[in-house]
Amino acid sequence: MKKIEIDTFLKFQFVSNPSFSPDGKYIAFVVSNADRAENTYKANLYVYDMAEKKVRKMTSGGDAKSYVWTNDNTLLFPAARCSEVKKKQEAGEALTSFYEISPEGGEACHAFTVPAKIIGFKALPDGRFLMTASQDNHKDTRKKSYEVFDELPFWSNGLGYTNAKRNRFAVYNRENGELSYVACDWTDCTQSSVLGDLLLYKAYPWKQNVRGLNEGIYLYNLKTGETKTLLEPDTMHTGTIELLNENEALVAAIDSDYRYTNKYNSFYKMNLADGSMNLFVPYDASIASGSVGSDARYGSGRGQKLLNGDFYFISTVDDFAWLRKLDKDGNISDSLTKGSSCDSFDVNGEHLVSCELQGTKLAELYLDGEQITHFNDFVGEEYSVVTPEAFSFTASDGYEIHGWVMKPAYYEEGVSYPAIFHIHGGPRTVFSDVFHHEMQMWANAGYFVFYCNPRGSDGRGTDFGNINGIYGTVDYQNLMDFTDEVLKRYPQIDTARVGVTGGSYGGFMTNWIVGHTDRFKAAASQRSISNWVSFEHNSDIGHTFIVNNQGANTRENVELLWKQSPLQYAPNCKTPILFIHSDEDYRCYMAEGLAMYSAVMRNGCPSRLCLFHGENHELSRGGKPENRIDRMTEILNWMDQYLK
Repeated sequence: MKKIEIDTFLKFQFVSNPSFSPDGKYIAFVVSNADRAENTYKANLYVYDMAEKKVRKMTSGGDAKSYVWTNDNTLLFPAARCSEVKKKQEAGEALTSFYEISPEGGEACHAFTVPAKIIGFKALPDGRFLMTASQDNHKDTRKKSYEVFDELPFWSNGLGYTNAKRNRFAVYNRENGELSYVACDWTDCTQSSVLGDLLLYKAYPWKQNVRGLNEGIYLYNLKTGETKTLLEPDTMHTGTIELLNENEALVAAIDSDYRYTNKYNSFYKMNLADGSMNLFVPYDASIASGSVGSDARYGSGRGQKLLNGDFYFISTVDDFAWLRKLDKDGNISDSLTKGSSCDSFDVNGEHLVSCELQGTKLAELYLDGEQITHFNDFVGEEYSVVTPEAFSFTASDGYEIHGWVMKPAYYEEGVSYPAIFHIHGGPRTVFSDVFHHEMQMWANAGYFVFYCNPRGSDGRGTDFGNINGIYGTVDYQNLMDFTDEVLKRYPQIDTARVGVTGGSYGGFMTNWIVGHTDRFKAAASQRSISNWVSFEHNSDIGHTFIVNNQGANTRENVELLWKQSPLQYAPNCKTPILFIHSDEDYRCYMAEGLAMYSAVMRNGCPSRLCLFHGENHELSRGGKPENRIDRMTEILNWMDQYLK
């Protein structure tokens, strides 16, 4: 069997976003891959023929990253294939061209060009399209020589500077080329649900000020153009929305002050006449999204769907992301999928298609539980894939902690091995038994790899997941207890050669660990947080995230924020530590990594900081292929230097 190397991910085919055609004859989906030569990602459309039970490639240009089915059973996708349109886009003109292709084959033909920068779209029942347009309200006065900030937030991870930019819903009429906006220029639109002539949507109307915590909910009549406000912004925390009928909607919401509880949403029914909300079904898990971590996926897809009054949704429960169904009577089903992580899905009649990571298999499509795509079967057949060994134990605080251990790929009894402890981000995410390329690479490089879901993780309810205001306490102890348990269960691990790493919250915790213990012989802190006081004011989500996770802001209790900041304990660090950060990471800004690096350098301990240009918070999962390779090389070299 071949070793899994740093660059093995270049061979992966990332399957995502399945959906049935309106007539039910086909399933469309996207397949993406890393292109090292062009240092980017390519994506193409495929269809699965339900009658012939065959997969067929529809596009080959590498530019079909998203699509919708039209009411005429054709595939519509945006692409910049016209040189004239490309020139206008490069000159700053807001244009988006759409192409159309039949699932039965043939060439994709130009369908229409929308006079706006479109970042999302869906087909409406009447043949029109609901578009999400990115609008720059300061475009005519913006200069290249400097940026002007007059609102908060002023940037966004992955999007860059966002000051005065809004995402607006608009209805596009293909027949006459008219684009009619749903809300005013300064309204930021997020989610939507359509039923007949009704458009229910979430939005935050704001202008050159501070964006609040929660959007409002609005009802728009597609026929008359009238809008009704059902829920004012900043009155209640809400999640996903879905129109049930002409009189009510299903809304995921929290019934108390979200700022200091970190509770999960429950299911409510909203009266469309007056906006009143009534609790339908209490729920203590995520709704319409999964949180299983992996660096071996690319692309997105549907996380929820209403069909015949039943609401299908992805939810993280325990250590897995499963598809569930909420029926009309308020009953929630067990898992409708088999895999460790259902990433996206669609339902049509009696058929269910899901994009899943099942165990150590990369994402593939499953139709009614049976695998129908096989793009990545070669990985398990040709490479030395290590199966994680799961176990649970009771930590010192009385909570059950779930974790996994991966043995070295070419493990031999009686041999002593180094190990790497990997801490996930979030913290409201989970690790699972899914294929994780980087951890497989470490195992193939001769390391034990171990990881777990400490308190603060997703999938175990509010009580387990709420560490608001106590970061670095119970979660830290869980991680140390888990390390003790792993070393006890696996005596083949050399306790003098154990390293630790993690990104985002995992980077925060790595920073915290090296300031509180010397038990790890090497550390790699990635896209980290070191100081919650500064994080509040430089992160794109800082002014809202801080109160939801640290229990206060600098105006209320700066002492609490500093108490939870690793930078305070940096003078204690003696562990050789590598820092990985990106200069366009506006989620955990590079100042966080630079501050921790500067502090530990003064201790005289070995340190190194790698700042990647043009990358953001997603470097390890969606960064440019060459940068992903360099990042993994830096981390492996650092661990090898101090652990081997």
